[in-house]
Amino acid sequence: MELKAATPEDAPDMAGVHAQAFDTPWDENDFEDLLDGDGVFGFVVRGADPAGVLICRAAAGEAEILTVGVAPWARRQGVGLALMTAAVGVARQAGAAAMFLEVDVDNAPAVALYEGLGFVRAGLRKAYYDRGANGRADALVMRLDLTSGPD
Repeated sequence: MELKAATPEDAPDMAGVHAQAFDTPWDENDFEDLLDGDGVFGFVVRGADPAGVLICRAAAGEAEILTVGVAPWARRQGVGLALMTAAVGVARQAGAAAMFLEVDVDNAPAVALYEGLGFVRAGLRKAYYDRGANGRADALVMRLDLTSGPD
C-alpha cells in the first residue's frame, strides 16, 4: 500500500473510503473544499483500491484531526497507524504543540490506536455523532502533546 499527500483531485477516492467507514459520510465537495483551505492537509492510502483517508487542520499552535477512516477490507493492516503517524509528523513541522481528535466511545480499536500513539483522554462530547436510525453516540476528545517524544 502507498501513502501519499492528498490533493483536491483525490476527493472522489477519499469520499469513497469515507462512505465505507462512516454512517454519515462526507462527499467529494467536502474533501475538495477542505483540502483547499488554509492550514489543512490530508493523506490517502491506496492499495488495489483506496484504503484510508485523513484530513487535519493546523492553526494557532494546534492541530485537529478532522476525519480519519479506513475501508473495512483494509482494517488491522497498519493503514490507520500510517495515516496518523504521517499527520503527527506534518503537524509538528507546522509548529503545532498539541493535536486533538474526537472518536466514538464505542470504537475500541481506534481508541487503542490513538492511546498507543500517546493520545490521552481529554474530555467527552455527549451525543456528538449522528448514527442515523441508531441514534447518537458520545465522542471522546483525545489530545497528544507534540512537544516531546518521537512521532
